[in-house]
Amino acid sequence: MQIIDGKATAAQIKAEIKVEVEEMVARGQRPPHLAAILVGHDGGSETYVKNKVLACEACGFRSTLLRFEDDITEDDLLSQVAMLNADPEVDGFIVQLPLPRHINEQRIIEAIDYRKDVDGFHPINVGRMAIGLPCYISATPKGILELLRRYDIETSGRRCVILGRSNIVGKPMAQLMMQKQYGDSTVIVCHSHSRTLVKECRQADILIAAIGQPAFVRADMVKPGAVVIDVGTTRVPDATRKSGYRLSGDVDYEHVAPLCSYITPVPGGVGPMTICMLMQNTLAAARKTYYSL
Repeated sequence: MQIIDGKATAAQIKAEIKVEVEEMVARGQRPPHLAAILVGHDGGSETYVKNKVLACEACGFRSTLLRFEDDITEDDLLSQVAMLNADPEVDGFIVQLPLPRHINEQRIIEAIDYRKDVDGFHPINVGRMAIGLPCYISATPKGILELLRRYDIETSGRRCVILGRSNIVGKPMAQLMMQKQYGDSTVIVCHSHSRTLVKECRQADILIAAIGQPAFVRADMVKPGAVVIDVGTTRVPDATRKSGYRLSGDVDYEHVAPLCSYITPVPGGVGPMTICMLMQNTLAAARKTYYSL
């Protein structure tokens, strides 16, 4: 069994990005600029955005954080999106989700200029990804692909089972794993209502768990020698920790890991790669790799 170290891989990629940025600056170009909009004071969002700012510093990017209280109106938020769309100094930006209930998240996502949509959530980027055209791929699925590639894990022709069908992970992961240029796998998508879920998991060569239920994947659901990618990050109460909680993945790591050929831990697996891939997308935006403004 080999642990897939997402933290070390992400550090390596950020170092590679930093070298590219230094070369850009040496040629007289400005460094990439990532902006983020944060609404309210959700603890998870605060941490995530903080880590994005730190990643920008590590990569040599410029970063801007726009903070608003959770009573901001939808129209005012749309105005902020329009401002970032029009700013030629901003290469890419994100609106941190979730948003307060009175704001229509999809309307906000669709208002973002798809050429600056480094989260890869805009329908144009999602559609282009689905048919294999150049685009910004959402960070978590992109990070998983990068881990598979850097660990030389064979995916072509393999049976890949994905647990979860979210727009952020499950659906794009399935699209990417079935495409010849990425996974080239035989893909099965399961979810909470799948009647043959356990049977499908047992037959998976590659199992990607993104169902949002701590320790959902048990040892009796995993084929010996399988590659297991755990996307889950749920806070579970733990009185022994100073914080009062610990992070749990969707996989019962203690009992599943001995069966696997490769497995990602939580934390330290897929999580660090998500922010790292956002940096890659922002670099691509600055270099106009996919779209021109």
